[in-house]
Amino acid sequence: MVTVYHWSFAVKLFSALGCGLIAGVFFAFSTFVMKALAQLQPAQGIAAMQSINITVINPWFFLAFFGTAISCLFLAISSLRWHPPGTVFLLVGSLLYLIGTVLVTIAFNVPLNDALAIARPDSPEGADLWASYLTNWTIWNHVRTIAALAAAVLLTIALCYPAAK
Repeated sequence: MVTVYHWSFAVKLFSALGCGLIAGVFFAFSTFVMKALAQLQPAQGIAAMQSINITVINPWFFLAFFGTAISCLFLAISSLRWHPPGTVFLLVGSLLYLIGTVLVTIAFNVPLNDALAIARPDSPEGADLWASYLTNWTIWNHVRTIAALAAAVLLTIALCYPAAK
């Protein structure tokens, strides 16, 4: 028989793993993908990032990114409403993911990606845009990485609190 305890644990686990998975993706970009793209000629770097930005729009990434957001939203609301054990960890972890990862992505990284999408890779304007893009996008990616990793840690700690049966 599946109980509330089992569902609660499953949602916490899915959220913690999702935050960790997304943190890992963003960590890869912060530590080596963007550095590798920066070593390319601007036209090549722009074309490569444009391709990455198109390819990332797929069901698997969306499930990980937005599925985690939905589960974190559920955890945040339920932690405020029912005050389960580990409420502080659930709430802060969930909000870190929702604000520091999802909101930062929507407010900062996506607009930068949209600007890059219409850039002509072989133009002087494209090269100028690429130089600022590398810096700005990577700074915001560092923020998302740290937020998602911290959320994963806090949600993992919340798993250690036994739920009421």
